[in-house]
Amino acid sequence: MAEPDRTDARPPVPDSEAEAPIPVGPGSRAARMGRTIRGLAVDLSPLRASRDFRILWAASLVSQTGRQFTVTAVFIQVFDLTHSAAAVGLVGLVELVPLIIGSIGAGSIVDAVDRRKLMFATQVCYAGASSLLLLTALLHLPVGYVYLFDGLSAAIGGVASPTTSAMTPRLVGNELLPSALALNQVMWNTTMIVGPALGGIVVGTVGLPWAYAIDAITYGATIGAALLMRPMPPEKGPGTTTGLAAIREGYAYLKGRRVLQSTFVVDLVAMIFGMPRALFPVLAVRQFHGGPEIVGFLLSALAAGALLGALSTGWVRRVRHQGRAVMVAVAVWGVGIVAFGLAGATLWLALLCLAVAGGADVISAVFRGTILQGSVPDALRGRLSAVHILVVTGGPRIGDFEAGMVAAAFTPFVSVVTGGLACLAGVGVIALAVPRFWTWHTGDPT
Repeated sequence: MAEPDRTDARPPVPDSEAEAPIPVGPGSRAARMGRTIRGLAVDLSPLRASRDFRILWAASLVSQTGRQFTVTAVFIQVFDLTHSAAAVGLVGLVELVPLIIGSIGAGSIVDAVDRRKLMFATQVCYAGASSLLLLTALLHLPVGYVYLFDGLSAAIGGVASPTTSAMTPRLVGNELLPSALALNQVMWNTTMIVGPALGGIVVGTVGLPWAYAIDAITYGATIGAALLMRPMPPEKGPGTTTGLAAIREGYAYLKGRRVLQSTFVVDLVAMIFGMPRALFPVLAVRQFHGGPEIVGFLLSALAAGALLGALSTGWVRRVRHQGRAVMVAVAVWGVGIVAFGLAGATLWLALLCLAVAGGADVISAVFRGTILQGSVPDALRGRLSAVHILVVTGGPRIGDFEAGMVAAAFTPFVSVVTGGLACLAGVGVIALAVPRFWTWHTGDPT
C-alpha cells in the first residue's frame, strides 16, 4: 500500500476546536472595522452627560415633528387656494419680515432672562399660532389669513429658536458641543423626514385641519420640558444689558470678525439661491404627476440625507479646519441641487439628489454652529444665536421667494438649476474674498 503524502497530513481536530469562533484580537479586521464604524457613528455622550439636554432633545423631537406638519400644510394650502407658484414663493417673504422682527426682539432679552422661562412662553405661543392656522382650514378663510398667521408663527420662531440654541452650550460644555450640535441635527432632520411625509399623507387623506391640530398638540412636549428643566438664569445676573443696547452690543461683536461673518454669508448663498422647496407643490403636480404625498416625500428627502449625514458625524470632533469643511459641504449642496433639477420626471433619482444635498447641508450646519457657539462668550451667545437663526431660517424664506419668482418668470426647471449654479459661484467668490475662512482652524480668532 502506498504511504500517504505527509505534506497533506493533518492532525485530527477536536470538535471543540473546530467549533470555536475565530479569535478577534485588537488588530484583526473585524476589530478595525468596528473601530471605524464607532468612529463614524454619532457621539451620544451629551445625552448621557446632561439630564436637561436629554429632556430638551426628546421634547424637541416631538414638537418639531408637529411643526413640520404645519410647514407642509401651509405650502399645500396656499397652492390649493391660488394655483400659483408665485403665491407659494410669497410664503417665504411673508415669513421673513416677522422673523426679522422676532429675531431682533430676541436679541434684546434672550441673554438677560431665564432661558427656560422664555422657552416655556414661546412654546405656548407656538401652540396658539398653529391653532389660528387650524381655524383658516376649518373656516376656509382666504389666503391672506394663512399668510398672517403663518407670519405670526415665524415671529415666534425668531425668539424660540435662539433661546433653545443658546441653552445647548450651557447644558453640555464646550468639549461636547460639536457632538451635541450633531445630535441636534439628528433630531431636527428626523423630524423633517417624519413630519413632512406624515403631514402630506394626513393632508391628502383626512384634510388640512388635522395637520394643524396635530402640530398644536405636540407643543405640549416642549411646554412640559420647560417645566421639568432646571432654571437657566443669565450668567451676569440681573444687570445684564437689555433693550436696544443689548441689540447693538450683539451686532457690534461681529465687527471685524470675518470668519464668523463668513459662516453667515455662505449659508445665505446656499439657501437663497439653492433652496427649491417652494417649488415642490408645483413640481409634484406638473413634473411628478402626484399630489400632497409627493410634496411630503420631496421635503423628507432633503431631511433623510441630512439625517444620514448627522448619524455619521462621529468624526467631526477631529476636524480642525472647520471653515474649509463648511465651504466644501456647501459646494456639494449646490451640486446636489443642480443634479435634482436635471433629474427630470424620475422621482427616485430626484429624491436621491435631494438626499445628497441634505447630507452636505447638515455637515455645513454642524461646523457653522460649532464655530459660532464655541467662539462666542455665553453673555453674548443668545444674541449671536438670534443672528444665526435669522440667517438659517431667513435664508430659505428668501430662497422660497426667489425660487417662486424665477419659476414664474421662466420655468421651475430653470429656477432649480440656475439656483444651484449660483450657489457654486457664491462659494467661489467667498473663497477668494475671505481666504482666511479656508485656512481657519479651531482656536484661531474669528
